[in-house]
Amino acid sequence: MTPTLIWILVGLVAIGLYLSWTAGRLDRLHARIDATRAGLDAQLLRRASVAQELATSGVLDPAASIVLYEAAHAARQAEEEQREVAESELSQALRAVFGESAQVEAVREVPGGEAAARELTEAVRRVPMARRFHNDAVRAARALRRHRKVRWFRLAGHAAFPLAFEMDDEAPTALSERAPA
Repeated sequence: MTPTLIWILVGLVAIGLYLSWTAGRLDRLHARIDATRAGLDAQLLRRASVAQELATSGVLDPAASIVLYEAAHAARQAEEEQREVAESELSQALRAVFGESAQVEAVREVPGGEAAARELTEAVRRVPMARRFHNDAVRAARALRRHRKVRWFRLAGHAAFPLAFEMDDEAPTALSERAPA
């Protein structure tokens, strides 16, 4: 074998290893997106469940209960295409109902209300974090998928292009004021 042929083979093997490593990295990023999406879904479900539980507890006034229940129910039942909108509407309903600290204090005063208010505060606080983790994973995968080598060699396979989860996740001021450290 000639030295030129050996160097060409070494170069091809090096390129193949690099492409294989890149494909593995992309696969790990897609797995991370799936894991963070499952975590986000769990936090969104928890927030909707706690809001629905509070709405049906009889602690809130009837109008606030109806608004909160309908938004939480819509968020839990939303199809994937409408999920971001439904979750944003639940955030808006939570801000409308718990915008003032008097409503939060009314919940805290009833038996078991302190625990319910704490659980709602934690659920509302965890949603933005879970969404941030998911969107960071999506951003990393998108950045890698934009590289020419990934597109030219089709290293992403048939995986769908990752989409960020965009929603209004601002917490009600009365709940964020007394959020646990």
